[in-house]
Formats: sequence, C-alpha cells, structure tokens
Amino acid sequence: MRAVIQNSVGGPEVLVIADRPAPSPNAGEVLIRVGASGINPVDGAVRAGRYPLLGEPPFILGWDVSGTVEALGSGVTGLKVGDAVFGMPRFPKQAAAYAELAAVPANEIAPKPKGIDHLHAAALPLAGLTAWQGLVRHGRLEQGQRVLIHAAAGGVGHLAVQIAKARGAHVVATASPEKLDFARSLGADEVIDYTKDDFVDKAHDIDLVLEMFGGDHAQRSLKVLKAGGVLVSLLDVSDTTKAEAKAQDIRVERMSVVPDRAGLVELGKLIEAKKLAAHVARAFPLEEAGAAHAFLATRPIGKVVLTA
Repeated sequence: MRAVIQNSVGGPEVLVIADRPAPSPNAGEVLIRVGASGINPVDGAVRAGRYPLLGEPPFILGWDVSGTVEALGSGVTGLKVGDAVFGMPRFPKQAAAYAELAAVPANEIAPKPKGIDHLHAAALPLAGLTAWQGLVRHGRLEQGQRVLIHAAAGGVGHLAVQIAKARGAHVVATASPEKLDFARSLGADEVIDYTKDDFVDKAHDIDLVLEMFGGDHAQRSLKVLKAGGVLVSLLDVSDTTKAEAKAQDIRVERMSVVPDRAGLVELGKLIEAKKLAAHVARAFPLEEAGAAHAFLATRPIGKVVLTA
C-alpha cells in the first residue's frame, strides 16, 4: 500500500510517500480502505517534534479517517465488509491514517453519516469530537446558555459553533476580520474581531468558554464568565488561573480528546439532520501531504484533508 511516512522530525518536507506492507486486523479490529484522512494541528506538532506523541520516527501520521471496511478481525460484530465508517481511532497512539489502508479498533469507529462523502466525513472526527466533548461532556452545555467560542472559524471552532447552536445556546464567537462572515454563516449570534476588539470588553455573562490558546488568554477568559460558569481549555491552565477561577466560583476543565464511538454517532445525527457540516478548505492527494501541512499552517477556514 501507499503511505505517507517520515523518517525524521522537521518541516513539511519530511513527509514522503512510500510503499509499505498492508496491515492486517487483529482481534477486535477492522481493516479500512481509506477514502480520506483529515489533517489537524496536532499532526503538524507531532511531525515537527514539538509534541512527541509517537516517539522517534519513523512513523505514519494521521488519526481522522473515513473509508470502507475491507476485512474484519476475529470477534468483530455489528460491521461487515463494505460498510462505510469514520472515526478517530487510537488517539493519542499511532493510527497511521495517512495511508491507503488502516487497521483500527472496531469500537472506535462509527457508521459514516449518510449524505456526505468520505472527504467531508474525514474532516469531522478529531475536531468534531473535541468540540462535542468540550461543550457537552466537560462543559455540560444546556439550552439557553451563553457560550464564547474562540477561533470560531478554525477546525474545532467552526464545528463547536454549530454544535452549540444545535443545542440551543447563544453563541459569541471570536475570529479574524476575513473570517467574521463565515462565523456568522455558522449561526454565531455575536462575532468579535479579535484583531480590533478585546473580547473581555465585548463578551458578557458567559456560561461556558471553549478556550484553545492557553497562557494569559485562558486567564483573561475568566473575566467574561459568570459565577458558576466553566472554562474548558484544550491546553494546560496555569495554577494562577485555576486559583482565580476557584475564587470566582468558576469550574476549569482541561480536556484532551479521546476516541468516542458514542460521540461520533451523535455527530452523525447532527450531520444527517443538517445541523452540522465540516467545511473543507482544501483537499490534497497523499503524495502532497507536505504541501497539505504547509497549507494548514496558513490557518485556513475549516479543515484540510488528504485523499487516498
């Protein structure tokens, strides 16, 4: 099979196409013929050696995957060869989704939502589960609450806006000037140009903040939260911020996304109900994985995807 490998950490140029032996599914696994695989910022961080989740190279990147079941390992039930599936298997361990074939745990994938292709399904799992778990599992979002979503036009942010709206929230979104209209099109009730305005001055009486910048950004987000509110952060939160939050009766949740079949099913329901859509900024073939990583670094609207 063809796969994108890297033999050293570094820039996008370390990603090269190569022939590799096709994997075989172990007990409890399925072999997926990959239709598309999504690219996420964590992929670039691992590639560059800033976030050594996979140890030393060589390794194959990629967690987001959408494709068809090619073979079943022993003990797998509820799936059959030819089924269309998607998911974020094995994270944060190696899933090797930048390839034509991937062997993954059957309990970490779900049926691909009807009405979308593999390209758009592959754009959904990691970012969508991050948004879902952040808002629903950690944030315990309720109808009528006011939510502040930072970087609302990014991979996680643009899905989080839609999920929050689908659950009846009032959404305040931050974005750069060229992405404000996109944030509005997702359903954001209020948009803040973070290059011109300070969100601390513009956002008020917030019940939940989805924070993805860390540092003093997390600490400043406390200023817009009500007592009893929650700050959900995708990055580490300082002890100082935690202490301030406790003093203000604000709950802090530091989250890391995990494989979640039930969450994938919920995302699929929203897709099929036309309440959620992953925006694909651009798709690249496997052979151009390096170019795809370079493009992602320009911070496009939505997601970047590889097609196998």
